[in-house]
Amino acid sequence: MSIKKIVTAVLLVLLSVSLVACSNSAKSTKTDSSLSDVQKRGTLVVATSPDFAPFEFKRLVNGRDTVAGVDVELSKEIAKELHVKIHFLTVSFTNVLGSVAIGKADYGISGISVTEDRKNSFEFTEPYFESKNVVVIRKADLAKYTSVDSFAGKSVSAQKGTIQEGVLADQIPKASAVSLTQNSEGVNELKSGKIQGIVMESAIAQGYINSNKDLTLAKITLKKVDGSSYAIALPKGSIALRNKLNSIITRLKKEGKIDDYVEKANQESEAGK
Repeated sequence: MSIKKIVTAVLLVLLSVSLVACSNSAKSTKTDSSLSDVQKRGTLVVATSPDFAPFEFKRLVNGRDTVAGVDVELSKEIAKELHVKIHFLTVSFTNVLGSVAIGKADYGISGISVTEDRKNSFEFTEPYFESKNVVVIRKADLAKYTSVDSFAGKSVSAQKGTIQEGVLADQIPKASAVSLTQNSEGVNELKSGKIQGIVMESAIAQGYINSNKDLTLAKITLKKVDGSSYAIALPKGSIALRNKLNSIITRLKKEGKIDDYVEKANQESEAGK
């Protein structure tokens, strides 16, 4: 056999080995153990920030600080269906997604809005709650504020850094926007007459209205915006776990359980005030 043929044969063998190695590597990369890892461990680790009633908040149960809310009930149902225990990793909201990104939590749930930017870094389940933005006003002013234009020249607040802050700027542009750190600040200023309205997410607004009988919702409709859907955030590539969560969420929504969780959470958060 000529040297040329020998060299050609060797190169073909090396190429074949290389292709097999690459194929195995690709298969290894595509392996997704996100669901089996949770089941083998026997514990679902959930990152949340318990300062967003009624979705998550702290309440005393038998003298102990306990997390409660819509997202907590949903997560408990997920753990039950996976036949595992649950551990809530309580962090600040800015660290919820961070905990998911570095693998400290199997998923994050904290009234997390789904945006195109976040989709680049995380897997998201289907939405379990469709957020709706509303304007909270004093009940005595119900007849006064019937359109976005009726807030022209009036002071209207929204929580700093939230989607509602953008909604206020874009959809009620004639108002004097006031950005506050917490919605509770806005409620106090609204009741004292310093501002005339607050842009809030509807479920959160209802909680404040339930405990402040002098407040109500303005009869105006705000447009839906990007990020108005709440979903569970998982590490990129956690397809198996995401698909399992989707099946659970679909069932709970069909059974009306999410609405039940919202009603229960509003009652619990009101009782804790």
